[in-house]
Amino acid sequence: MVSQEQRRRQLAREKFLRQQQRRTSARRKARMRNAAIASVLGVILIGSLALYTTGVVLGDDDSKTNAGAEVTPSASASSKAPDPCDKPAEGKVKTQTWKKEPAMTIDKSAKYSMKLETTCGDIDIALKADAAPHTVNSFDFLAGKGYFDHTKCHRLTTEGIFVLQCGDPTAQGNGGPGYNIPDENLKDKSLKDNTYPAGTVAMANTGQPDSGGSQFFLVYQNSPLPPSYTPFGTVSEEGMTVLKKIASAGSQPADPATGNTAPNATVVIDKATVTKS
Repeated sequence: MVSQEQRRRQLAREKFLRQQQRRTSARRKARMRNAAIASVLGVILIGSLALYTTGVVLGDDDSKTNAGAEVTPSASASSKAPDPCDKPAEGKVKTQTWKKEPAMTIDKSAKYSMKLETTCGDIDIALKADAAPHTVNSFDFLAGKGYFDHTKCHRLTTEGIFVLQCGDPTAQGNGGPGYNIPDENLKDKSLKDNTYPAGTVAMANTGQPDSGGSQFFLVYQNSPLPPSYTPFGTVSEEGMTVLKKIASAGSQPADPATGNTAPNATVVIDKATVTKS
């Protein structure tokens, strides 16, 4: 059951995201109106944007899911497009959980990378072990256990913010490894003007400090977000091509049970591997 405090936090996030969307909509409408006034016909064209709702990914405060959910925003669905991805590899999702964060085993001075072999193509990510050691160590541990293998990326946002969210074995937005990791690297130089730049890989969370789990999001276009989500990696140029292919296929209508806007593309992580170099 969702507590009143969890519901309150969820409603507060939804209000914040709606306000952002209204401001974006107002600016776009103003630009369109001014351009139309300047035209020969003098016709005023006013565009409309659908408001997007907040989904939950990391943590414990989705009003429609259980206490394992984690938080990032989601957007209104775009029109259905052909699936650009292949069929998933054979295999089953693992459901193992752990009671506490794994012991630190990575070398913070070394370079690490993560490869997501997905049905839509490989996404290579340079990891920031020195700036986010707990996060990278957790991903090294989970990937080694096959935790991400055969899991679906369950949310694609296409309005307001532009991210693909993955890392939940349940594909519902409420799954996690059973433990939480601390926030890290929130003062990363790349996070300017409350914007997560395209190519950023960051943790989802509940909106509360140190509530990261296994869910993460990949930013395919600059996205306005407060610096509250641990940035721990950067997608390669080739990986960005894959992300944009996924995004171009659009997202489905929000699931009434979870609030998720799943990608139209069949995005499954066939295998995740973390490598030290």
